[in-house]
Amino acid sequence: MQAKGAWTAPVGPLGRLSAAAAARAHELENRSAELRDRGRDAPAAPSFSASLRRGDVAVIAEVKRRSPSKGVINATIDAAAQASAYARGGAAALSILTEPSEFGGSIEDLTDARTATSLPTLKKDFHVHPIQVLEARAAGASAMLLIARALPPDTLRAMADRAGDLGIEVLVEVRSEWELEHALLIDDAVIGVNSRNLETLVIEPAVTSRLIPLIPTSRLAIAESGVSTRVDVERAAGVGADAVLVGSTVSASADPALAVAALTGVARKRRDG
Repeated sequence: MQAKGAWTAPVGPLGRLSAAAAARAHELENRSAELRDRGRDAPAAPSFSASLRRGDVAVIAEVKRRSPSKGVINATIDAAAQASAYARGGAAALSILTEPSEFGGSIEDLTDARTATSLPTLKKDFHVHPIQVLEARAAGASAMLLIARALPPDTLRAMADRAGDLGIEVLVEVRSEWELEHALLIDDAVIGVNSRNLETLVIEPAVTSRLIPLIPTSRLAIAESGVSTRVDVERAAGVGADAVLVGSTVSASADPALAVAALTGVARKRRDG
């Protein structure tokens, strides 16, 4: 586990998934010129952060086939159709899992979802190398996830800077005050607080209620994991979340538009900071 005030390499599922991502990134480097050209030609993506600035708690709906914690969620999900349903249900943005080995995602899911709707897309993966920023830009992502626990602070900052250079916003995921401190050094980063410990897969709701109130009001704060009902959204709103990221519940639903709609319309509560 990470000691207070220091970074150590992640263990458990997060360590395994980060290592797999590094191997994929190494292979991706052979396509750097192609990705650079595609990214240069790609149109500007809609703003992820602007979509979350609203009077109610914004819902970021995720396309998610499976996960290490839940196993198979919806193996046959069609990213384009799912994204369209989420849009009809009132989602503010889309989160697209592109991790293939344990989540069953692909970069094609992102491009399909991006084509099917006008909603901004978050590329959700275990990003550990700058080549993945090029991949995100080439696919038309509005934003990409950076997990503070998975990256040394210098690498986290370098990845965020590279994303900014290419016009991609970053969602920096944290689970401790120390990680939050480093995330806030990144200008304009959206801050996500994940109640799930990715090294153990255990959900710890107290992490969300402890950290979200510490996020300055100038930043957007997202509650991640453990959100499946309207009561959960109301709970997140109560500690000052601007948005919630919901994956398993809406991905598994037989009526994803209705599942998203059931989570929308919860009034935000302004944080004190």
